[in-house]
Amino acid sequence: MKRSGTDVVLRAADGHVLSAYRAEPSQRPASGLVVLHEIFGANAHIRNVCDAYAKLGFLAIAPALFDRVQPGTELGYDAQAVAKGRELRTAIALEATLLDVQAAIDAASEGGSVAVLGYCWGGTLAFLSATSLAGVNCAVAYYGAQTMPYAHQAIRVPVLMHFGELDPRIPPADMATIRRHNPGIVVHTFPADHGFNCDHRKEWHAESAARALELTLAFLRRNLRLPE
Repeated sequence: MKRSGTDVVLRAADGHVLSAYRAEPSQRPASGLVVLHEIFGANAHIRNVCDAYAKLGFLAIAPALFDRVQPGTELGYDAQAVAKGRELRTAIALEATLLDVQAAIDAASEGGSVAVLGYCWGGTLAFLSATSLAGVNCAVAYYGAQTMPYAHQAIRVPVLMHFGELDPRIPPADMATIRRHNPGIVVHTFPADHGFNCDHRKEWHAESAARALELTLAFLRRNLRLPE
């Protein structure tokens, strides 16, 4: 997909300046959407996600959450990239990362009501956005493998979670725990592995990704009160 967005700068409440990718629809936005990346940074895949949602009418913003320790990080998906991504993730305090997410939410509010959508690490951050951040109308979390330590936190807005049934990082017991703490969460599972939504990696599962997108759009339309 041809890149259609632009690079912008956000400022977090503690003064930290971070970059973000912003993709706008051709018409007036129907809503704002914050897209939170995996441990691979705000890379080409995440930009593609933003571009795709912009074509669907959203003002999509993806903050570069690694900028606090290594600006401009864009990783691939091999073992070395996984190790590097985990290193960068653990080098940033969660409180600081959530400040950066809040800055993106504030920026996306230019488009109207705001949803937060995240993948893996970003999925966990999407969940935490629903429990603790301001200006969020709903959240969608794809395979948020780091959610368990926070599963007891009560959601303030509607949350949709997608999981892969073949994902060794998120066993059924973890899914059950998450649902037990927040019975209102909508959960869907798919016959796929971790990372099934990303067409840049071997775990991509086209049928599951397509169905998850369909369910996500229905959820967003319902909770953001968007036209069909």
